[in-house]
Amino acid sequence: MSSHKAGLQATAIQQQCKLLRLPVVGSQCAGLAELAVKEKQSHLDYLEALLAAELEERERNTVQRRLRDARLPRLKTLEEFDFSQSPKISAAEIRQLAEGGYIERAEPILLIGDCGTGKTHLMTGLCVAACRQKRRVRFTTAAGLVNELVEAKHQLQLRRVMARWSRYELLAIDEVGYVPLADLGAEFLFQVIAERAEKAAVIMTTNLPFSEWTQVIPNARLCKARPDRLTDRAHILETGTESYRFRRTAEQRNRSAKTAESQSR
Repeated sequence: MSSHKAGLQATAIQQQCKLLRLPVVGSQCAGLAELAVKEKQSHLDYLEALLAAELEERERNTVQRRLRDARLPRLKTLEEFDFSQSPKISAAEIRQLAEGGYIERAEPILLIGDCGTGKTHLMTGLCVAACRQKRRVRFTTAAGLVNELVEAKHQLQLRRVMARWSRYELLAIDEVGYVPLADLGAEFLFQVIAERAEKAAVIMTTNLPFSEWTQVIPNARLCKARPDRLTDRAHILETGTESYRFRRTAEQRNRSAKTAESQSR
């Protein structure tokens, strides 16, 4: 085959692959064909390698899209979490949760602990793990979710917005209890949680034990009903009271001070 004809053929294949939405096949068919000839592969071996490359790229793009749509504040993985600094957290339990069975069973996860104890990192890591499984995930703060729902009610769009939130396979709500909620906001938050019960998974972080939720949710009925709904079939993980971030910052300052002291001698 002349080089001119080969060039025309390659151009035609790329255009056809573009129409068929097979960009990797179009870009890699020539290189994989040369490799197949060199390694004396069969036609089916060549086709399998070509389709596998297309599928791998599609799966990678799907995961990236899921991560982008999750709107994570920072991309933190469970592999980056230092379990040695958080003795209250069972690494084995977290790794088991990361496999995603709780999502299939629509089981809630509640992370309870003081600021700086790793709650948000763990929740984000579980979100990343779910995105890698190509699940639809959304991260939000309790205040952000409530504000969006209150605004939707004022714009007469509440039903549509509630339906959109219900479509996520995993909903991660951070900082429950950090900001006091008015009755309307608390009602909306409870409604989101209640509608997901036994249907879809939710992860929540809070710095308050259930007995202190009245500090931020004045409605006593909701304070009683929400923990009941949350704790049913839930995985409750306590991260403790000692701030890992504070301890890490103190250690870094101590090291810097020792380094400066040794250099001054």
